[in-house]
Amino acid sequence: MLSPEQFAGFLAAAVLITLSPGPDNLMVLSLGIAKGRARGIAFGLGCALGCLNHTILAVIGVSALIAASPAAFTALKVAGGLYLIWMGWQAIRSRGGAKVGAAGAGADETPGKLFVKGLVANSINPKVVLFFLSFLPQFVVASRGDANWQTAALGVTFTLQAALLFGMLGYFSGAIGQWLNRTPTAGMWLDRVAGAIFIGLGLRLIVSR
Repeated sequence: MLSPEQFAGFLAAAVLITLSPGPDNLMVLSLGIAKGRARGIAFGLGCALGCLNHTILAVIGVSALIAASPAAFTALKVAGGLYLIWMGWQAIRSRGGAKVGAAGAGADETPGKLFVKGLVANSINPKVVLFFLSFLPQFVVASRGDANWQTAALGVTFTLQAALLFGMLGYFSGAIGQWLNRTPTAGMWLDRVAGAIFIGLGLRLIVSR
């Protein structure tokens, strides 16, 4: 089981990272604005459920490294920490605010097809695989027992909160999209907050034992 502190800390970081402007949530907003709530919600839910594939890969990867060598697992955590710091620095340096426009190719597809499209696109994205391998292990507490179970629970938590937030983005896409377009600095500040979180998590991961 995850401790309340472990769960709360992970959930807070996951929510802020999910809300940080990126291709997935901006596509959800664009589809919702241009083609209606159903299509925006469908694509967002597909993207969110694609995280389950990365959770499985993270569980397998962490399990294999722990079985092979504790030193190898430590190396993964250090590498993951450096990767998160790099992602954070890139986000902080970002000077462009999020802009939501009309959805492009694929906007006329049915909600079912867009759900599958989001699911497949996220499931095979190597950047998301690397992110999960970097992000999930640092919230695993060795003293609490089975690391595989903790990693799986964290991955499912990330998936569920992403599904909820992407669903809400799709449902309220019109109002949210207009607000972002009226306030271009909002996306930039969301990036900076997320960047600071990435750097903090990366440093924590590197210094943790």
